[in-house]
Amino acid sequence: MNFDQTEAIQILERTPQTLEVLLTGLSEGWLECSEGEGTWNAREVVEHLIEGEKTNWIPRLAFILAEGESKPFPSFDRYAHLKQKSAEELGPVLLEFKTIRAQNITRLRELVEGKDQLELTGSHPAFGTVKVRELLSAWVVHDLTHIAQIVRVMAKRYGADVGPWREYLGILHRS
Repeated sequence: MNFDQTEAIQILERTPQTLEVLLTGLSEGWLECSEGEGTWNAREVVEHLIEGEKTNWIPRLAFILAEGESKPFPSFDRYAHLKQKSAEELGPVLLEFKTIRAQNITRLRELVEGKDQLELTGSHPAFGTVKVRELLSAWVVHDLTHIAQIVRVMAKRYGADVGPWREYLGILHRS
């Protein structure tokens, strides 16, 4: 097993800054591009990450630590952010993400103080028994997945424009 909480936090701490550096100051063309109907643009991805900060990772962690497997923790609505009007400006959205993520990392450190807690189990509404370590690992990989998604969507915006170089640009061949 590769999970190490200190290393996990290194990624979790960097995600808001990574997105801030990547996205701040870009034109709407970059921020609004998507892969078509039913897919998300960069702003929507950040809004989804905020929703996860509010209702997924730390709330589920706290639920596992309090309830164990006695009852399933609440479901996470992966599309909840789409039910609200998307923000006009990205700056405040990035700041909200940065703020809530910092709070959640502090909370993570308070809740999980030892390696023994990483093996505690809870009940996922769809997967059944899951470990704290698995939840935290998923949080990290979720961040990396959405960073990759944003970069892939942006690359595909110019996919038709690269001409014969497309053959050498692997990001354009992934979905």
